[in-house]
Amino acid sequence: MTHEVAEPDRDDRDLADVRVRLANLEAIEAVRTCLGRYFDLCDVPGPFTDPDTRTAALAELTDLFTAQATWEGIGPAYAGKFGAIRGRNAVAAHVAGYLPPAEHFRSNAHLLGSEQIRIDGDRARGGWLMQQLSHYADGSADLLCARIRAELVIDRTDAGPVARISRFTTERLFAAELTITS
Repeated sequence: MTHEVAEPDRDDRDLADVRVRLANLEAIEAVRTCLGRYFDLCDVPGPFTDPDTRTAALAELTDLFTAQATWEGIGPAYAGKFGAIRGRNAVAAHVAGYLPPAEHFRSNAHLLGSEQIRIDGDRARGGWLMQQLSHYADGSADLLCARIRAELVIDRTDAGPVARISRFTTERLFAAELTITS
């Protein structure tokens, strides 16, 4: 019986490749966590609904963005409606302006799909299709579908990578009114 002994250089290269692949998988998971939490915070009812958790929710929302982040509506339906907001505090204030205690939504839920995430070192780019089901304070309701694109910065900490949004765009692709029955 013979045993092959791997070359040390090849073992080192293989181990280095595995480490890079693991770091990329961890970064992808950090991107998913960041975007998932962003939309979770935007759901109504949600953390902004309860006055006792609203301040913490705003701080958490703010922390999902880099200091110089941009949040932008693009395309014919959203460019004029939303424009571009710059800076993490301005972005968080803009998003929070649609959430309780503002009387914009009675209920609001987001679903993400068609995920595409690419990692390049400490940067990530992603694209998603987002469905939003909204029941507004005026009694109207709709289903929206938007293309979400995001650029994120990956901060690699001892506890694992943390992703923060540096650029976020939303482009409406589809909208349909819904009838709410009680």
